[in-house]
Amino acid sequence: MTSTRTTRMTYAGTPLPEVKVFTDRLLSADTTEKVLNELIKVKHVRQINICGESLPLTVKSGPHTGIPVNHPERKVIKFGSDEIELTKLVGGFFVELNAECDIDETVKEIRKVCDRNISVGYSIEVGRYSKYRPTLTDTLRC
Repeated sequence: MTSTRTTRMTYAGTPLPEVKVFTDRLLSADTTEKVLNELIKVKHVRQINICGESLPLTVKSGPHTGIPVNHPERKVIKFGSDEIELTKLVGGFFVELNAECDIDETVKEIRKVCDRNISVGYSIEVGRYSKYRPTLTDTLRC
């Protein structure tokens, strides 16, 4: 027996907008900390995801497998009132916004934050870059 009832859930009626900020070079831990702490203060910012090159604790393959990697940029940074270990050299930020925001004004504020803190250049795009609902691959087990 099959059901015709849909179980798909919507998220705020529509996908929430995201602002993608990609830098021309990877950022230091100090610069990343400054950018994150200023971005979280921008009105209507809901969530921030970062992407970049991984900074592993140990060498994962090759003849030096298991040897500690003492990278100077793998630091504990202060984000708001929390301290988090930065495990990436950050090159991009995905900033999710609230549904009721004025996107143009919020992007202007994000651009001001980037202008103050990112000296190597960056690009900004608005769209939806992260998943906002489960897909078929989330339910399949291969």
